[in-house]
Amino acid sequence: MSKKYKKQKRRQWQKFPWTVATVGGILLVIAAFLLANQGNGGTPSIAVDQQRIDYGDVKFGVNKTFAIKVTNTGDGTLRFKEGPYIEVVEGC
Repeated sequence: MSKKYKKQKRRQWQKFPWTVATVGGILLVIAAFLLANQGNGGTPSIAVDQQRIDYGDVKFGVNKTFAIKVTNTGDGTLRFKEGPYIEVVEGC
């Protein structure tokens, strides 16, 4: 490599705007953090209109259906991490 080529490479490297790149990187990290935490301002709270459903005696093979109204009474976003848990207290 010639000395002229080495000097040109060194000058190009020194002209690189390191401060601009650093500030830009910091701004990107802050923006990613803010977007990831968007919408989590409050606490979610779940309310169900029926705590207990009693069909009485049901013959085997007969399907019964019911509807439950689930409401978010909190001020945050309600998200389910798993499927809803349903417990059969008696019967089966």
